[in-house]
Amino acid sequence: MPSPILNAKYEDIDTPEKRGRYTVCIVGCGQVGVLHAALFAEAGFKVICVDANQIVVNNISKGKASFSGTEIEGRLKNHAKTGRLTATNDLKTAVSQSDVIAVTIPTRIDSKKKADYSNLESVSKRIGPNLRLGSLIVILKLTGIGVTEGVIKETLENSSGFRVGKDFGLAYAPIHTSKTSDLQTAAKARRIVASSDRNSLTASSALLESIMKEEPGKTTNIKVAEAAALFEVQQQDVSLALGNELAFLCEKLSVDYLEVTEFLKRNSETFLPSLLLSNMGVQDEPYLLLSDAENMNVRLRIPATAREVNEKLARYMANLVKDALRSCGKTMRRARVSLLGLSQMPNVKSHPKRIAKEVAQVLTARGVRIKLYDPYFSENDLADAQLQCRKNFTESVDGADCILILTGHDQFKRMSLSKLKILMKMPAAIVDFEGILEPDKVEREGFLYRGLGRGVWTK
Repeated sequence: MPSPILNAKYEDIDTPEKRGRYTVCIVGCGQVGVLHAALFAEAGFKVICVDANQIVVNNISKGKASFSGTEIEGRLKNHAKTGRLTATNDLKTAVSQSDVIAVTIPTRIDSKKKADYSNLESVSKRIGPNLRLGSLIVILKLTGIGVTEGVIKETLENSSGFRVGKDFGLAYAPIHTSKTSDLQTAAKARRIVASSDRNSLTASSALLESIMKEEPGKTTNIKVAEAAALFEVQQQDVSLALGNELAFLCEKLSVDYLEVTEFLKRNSETFLPSLLLSNMGVQDEPYLLLSDAENMNVRLRIPATAREVNEKLARYMANLVKDALRSCGKTMRRARVSLLGLSQMPNVKSHPKRIAKEVAQVLTARGVRIKLYDPYFSENDLADAQLQCRKNFTESVDGADCILILTGHDQFKRMSLSKLKILMKMPAAIVDFEGILEPDKVEREGFLYRGLGRGVWTK
């Protein structure tokens, strides 16, 4: 039986009761997929989560997700109990039973930093033959320019025998990784939705409005939407690189970068990033546009330079640790260093920061013995990231020569410096990359202080 979703307007799905008549299939249960599964279920839709990993499927069936916060897990459990949310690895059956197919499979970036769309093509080939007439496909992850109407559309039409705009709908409505830290952030994020035909655009816009706080921006030009999304990512990356470069300079000038940014907020319209690590979890996304440009024989010099600057941050952070240890009369070899805060945002369990893994790898290669701790992660949560967390804060800092603060969790803001002196191997250093501690206070307690862009230490 054909699905009526392609002809739906907002008034057709403006209540949970009306939405309950429709089933949304989430293809890919990473962070973006889990968040949207929760958002659609909260809005009243029936949700089927599909993932090739059976462990992920089993966890979601129990209302658990390693890439989500406790708030999301609580809601997933409720919806799993009522049957509104289910999970499976049977993509064919899930697609055939669904009105909406939300694709959250990310584009791979290969070892040469080139975009690889083979995963999207493969998923599209499996979706196509099982599509219901009148169903709607929405792409929720960033793609290169032209990919939606090229690889995805062509593969879906060839494998299904249907035509976009006539037999099924296709829309592009991406969300950036930086906007998926929790349910509230994802719901409030400004979104765009694009489709080349009016039916798909109207239906996908209504669908997004049912889970968002604001009406999405709309266009019938999918390439414009793809370009706009990638340009926004590039702007963020360039801004981050500028902040990093200026922070490096501040250290040489003995100027506090955070003090400069606060002064500008109060007295100017100029904006500089205040949390330099906040976007370090989106390091693959800028390569989508760089890859597109290279295919057109165009070198985007500013974005390419920005990526080079940001890719070097892990090595710079390791060098700052080396300087701190040396000032304590210690060497990198066999030094004990504790990395605190692996999750992306305070009080939210999400993907571990890629920068945390990179810093750990650089330090380990230089002979440092690493301990990791995050109050929102367990060792099982980090198995895929090849990281191992200590069970508690005390265990993680016991005997440490230096601690690195990578995320400003409340627990770290409240930690007792006097107790740290007892636990750590003095003289010891605190390297604060989130700027949550006062340098003068840290040094008065007998520690050596270092921080990204905080050239204010006295030792």
